[in-house]
Amino acid sequence: MDRLIYTTMTGASQTMSRQAAVAHNLANVASTGYRAEEHRLRAVQVQSQALPTRAFVVDASTHTNFASGPMLATGRALDVAVQGPGWIALAMPDGSEAYTRNGSLQTDVNGVLQTKNGLPVQGDGGPISVPPDVRLSIGTDGSVSAVPASGEQNTVNAVGRIKLVNPDENELVRGEDGLFRLRSGEAAPAEENARLASGYLEGSNVNAAEQMVTMISLARQFEMQMKMLNLASANDQAATQVISNL
Repeated sequence: MDRLIYTTMTGASQTMSRQAAVAHNLANVASTGYRAEEHRLRAVQVQSQALPTRAFVVDASTHTNFASGPMLATGRALDVAVQGPGWIALAMPDGSEAYTRNGSLQTDVNGVLQTKNGLPVQGDGGPISVPPDVRLSIGTDGSVSAVPASGEQNTVNAVGRIKLVNPDENELVRGEDGLFRLRSGEAAPAEENARLASGYLEGSNVNAAEQMVTMISLARQFEMQMKMLNLASANDQAATQVISNL
């Protein structure tokens, strides 16, 4: 009896974790460059001589769906979308690098090119600084060019190049901030073949209909596990009553 309770209880607990992941995906269905998160469960044998026949359910792996999202035209010069495989490198405060597909960029008061969250974009030699009173354009190779807003506007000055990378997807891990990093903690090498599309943003790759179906399925699975726990409790009470009447 306790074997049924043990398996069902751990299964219900991990089902709740999967429901939380699906809810998180649905909350980010409109987030730029978001990658859907998936949880996979499996049964694991308890390594104990006292409980040799017991197994419990664990969250075996957290899988990320790296499929590309839809390209959304914005017409904004500082909006860029990675075309195909690749990531935009960001310079983190601790000196490390993180990677994102969210190419909605801006400049701060000091002229540093950064994300909407205030993280500097990594260039060839560090963060990219932009001179004042210029119009920016970003090329397909990540090169950032500045044209004076006044005076001779036919002068184009290169101010830097956005670092684009394309590491093995199996080596990428998602951080609590939603950004990806290499499992080793090192910086990925620049990818010369990665390309950007200026004036576009990449939408989330979350399929809302699919996630809703998954949520309903998980709710029914959780309900079934609760029924199994109630059944085990009823059987235990019935067995106890039979034994007490002997």
